[in-house]
Formats: sequence, C-alpha cells, structure tokens
Amino acid sequence: MSEMMLSDAKKMLLVSGRAYPELAEEVAACLGIKPTPTKLFDFANGEIFVRFLDSVRGCDVFALQSHTSPINEWIMEQLIMVDALKRASARRITVVTPFFGYARQDKKNRGREPISARLMAVDLHTAQIQGFFDGPVDHLFALPILASYLEKKLDLSQVTVVAPDAGRVRVCERWTDRLGTPLAIIHKRRDPDVANQVRMFEVVGQVAGRTCILVDDMIDTGATIAKAAEALFEQGADRVIATATHGVLSGGAVDILKNSRISEIIITNTLPVPQEKRFDKLTVLSIAPLLARAINEVFSDGSVTSLFDGQS
Repeated sequence: MSEMMLSDAKKMLLVSGRAYPELAEEVAACLGIKPTPTKLFDFANGEIFVRFLDSVRGCDVFALQSHTSPINEWIMEQLIMVDALKRASARRITVVTPFFGYARQDKKNRGREPISARLMAVDLHTAQIQGFFDGPVDHLFALPILASYLEKKLDLSQVTVVAPDAGRVRVCERWTDRLGTPLAIIHKRRDPDVANQVRMFEVVGQVAGRTCILVDDMIDTGATIAKAAEALFEQGADRVIATATHGVLSGGAVDILKNSRISEIIITNTLPVPQEKRFDKLTVLSIAPLLARAINEVFSDGSVTSLFDGQS
C-alpha cells in the first residue's frame, strides 16, 4: 500500500467575473499566474450562471470584480462567484473589489433613505464602511500611485492640495503629509432635491498663484470637479490638476472635463475606460501592481497596511 504524501502548501487562485477581465489579466501577470478558467453566461431571463472549470478545493481564492456599469449585474455575479467557491470547498475566499458599488451611500442624509453601502457589506468612499462588514477588510489606497506620478512632474513648493468637500479632508491630509504641501478646502452645498447638483462653492485656504491638486475618490459626471476648478481659478489659482481613484465618467463627463480649465485629470484603471472616453487631458495609471502586492500579502499572511506606510 503506497504512502500518501500530504502537503500543507497553499495554492493561490485568481478568479474574475466578466465586468473587467482585462484588469484581472494584468493583476495575474503581476502575480505570475493565470486567471482560473471560468464558465460564465446569462440565461434567457437574465439569471447568471457561474462554474469554475478547475478544482478550487483547499485553495486561497481571490475573486476580482470591479463594479462597473451595469453595476447591479456585476455585483450579483460576484456574489454568485463567492457562493460557488464556498460550495466548491475553497480554503479561503477573498473578494477583490477595485471599485466598490454603493460606497457613496454610506449614511442617511434625510428620513426614509437607505444606507445602501450596508447592504453591500480595493478606495472605499469612507473608511467607516469597514465597520459594515463582519469579516476583515483591507482598504487599499491609490495615493501612492497618484502622488508618485505628480511628484515627478511638479514643483511641490508651488503646490496646494485641495479637498473638494469636507468629506475628503482626511484623505487630503495624507496627501499633504506625503507631499509636504499646504491644504485648502472647498465647501460645497448640494441641492438636496436634485441629484449630482451643487449650488455653491467657497474656498478656504491659500490657492492664489499656486498649482492646485484637487483630490477626490471618484469623478462621476465631472460637473462637481469642473465647478470646483472654476472656484479655484476665481481665487487666483495658476493651474488646477484633478486626481481621483475611480473614473466613473458618466453621461457627458468627457465633454465637461475636456472643456474645463483643468490642465490634467489623473485617474487609475479601477474601472475600464473605453477608447471613446479617453481624451488628451486624461491620464490613466494602472492599479494592477498595487492589487497584486496586496493579494500577495494576504496570501502570505503578511501586512497589507505596510503597503501604505502604516496608514489605515
């Protein structure tokens, strides 16, 4: 009777949904692996079917899906992927979500509104969303990628980092700590009865004659960031550069940004940016190396926090 050799060696697998397979391929290349072959299709009534073509039993599986449009479809597909992995006896399942859908709906502003982010429970819209999850969450920051790009091309002595609203102040403080620059804040008042509509901007801080870096988590319609730039120019800013982790670029965002006075818009590829949404002012930086490093830290039971100099 032959003796069976038992091994405790872990095996890493990366699985991807259909939302953004190009990013999964890029992350897999950074890890030196291939995405696990997966059968994915829709039934005639729109139901989603998932089956992994290789065994996942005993494996550490990373399920990558960015919640791009149509957002609800891809969220559901990721949930079905996780269920399939559980039932196939994966050893550990880690969801990798470069863009986390419904993150902006993390609080109630008025009565009879949902907290949709709680239903969903790697930039989270706000760090407190981690408290919505029962399991561990590692919040990934795009700051190192975006800041490194700007450090190489700007005279930082002439730079002011600008928070486009009060909710971005903590993130912008991390930017000022890294770049050694002053901070300005734009106070914006939204119209509670009209979605994506801002009524007024007030600038607090020194921006006259300086290069202003507007830092936000996402650019959706582009209207808010364009108006914020105008408010900075009205206060004497010399140049405005906009940065955001996520380029949602909904509706007429491309035209708004192209026609704005913003010199450059810098985003990462957490969401796919099709060719028709690319324009001269737009710079897209890859998030894949960061995702790969984070995946490797989780797989090896290392520290994801170490990727961000102790920031949490």
